[in-house]
Amino acid sequence: MNDIFIEQLVKRKRTFKDRFIFILVILMVISIPLTFILLATQHIVLAYFIYIALFLLFFGIWLIWFVRSHQNTEFEYQMVQDTLVISKIIAKRKRKELIRIDVRTFENLEKATEFDYKKYNFQKMLVATGDEGDKENNYYAVYRHQARGLCGILFAPNEKVLGAMKPYLNKDIVLKLFYKRERK
Repeated sequence: MNDIFIEQLVKRKRTFKDRFIFILVILMVISIPLTFILLATQHIVLAYFIYIALFLLFFGIWLIWFVRSHQNTEFEYQMVQDTLVISKIIAKRKRKELIRIDVRTFENLEKATEFDYKKYNFQKMLVATGDEGDKENNYYAVYRHQARGLCGILFAPNEKVLGAMKPYLNKDIVLKLFYKRERK
C-alpha cells in the first residue's frame, strides 16, 4: 500500500495591523519610561520613579522582542493518507495544531477566484494562508462539523498537496477543480 505524506510550509505575510501594533508597542516602550524619568527629574514625584522607568524599559525591550517574534508565523499543511493537518508555527518555536480533517468530508473545494462566499453561512472560518488577498493561490474548503455545523477553511496548498488530496476527494469536486467541468 502506498503511504502518502506531503507537507508544505506557508509563511504568513505581515499585515498593516501587525505593523501598526509593532509601532504602537515601540512608542509605548519609549514614552512610558521617558515620562517616569522626566517626572523624577522635575522633583514632582519621588526619585524611585527612575528605578521604575528602568524596569519598564527592560520589560519594554522584552515586549518588543515578544511581539515581533509572535508576528512571525507560518502555516504547515500535512497530507497523511486521507487526512489534512493544518498547524500554526509561531516564531519557529511553538507549534499548534489548528485542524485535523478527513478530506473525504469536504463538501466543496474551490479556488478563491471562483468561490461564491455568499451562498454559505459559515459557523466557523479557519484562515490559514500567507496572504488572504491572494485569490490566485488560495482555496476554500467547505465541510460540515458535527458540533459547529458548516465550516470553511481558507488555505494555499501547492500542486503536491492538491495532488495528494485528489484520490480522496468527492468525484464532483475532482471534476470541477482539476478538469474544469461538471458531472452530467
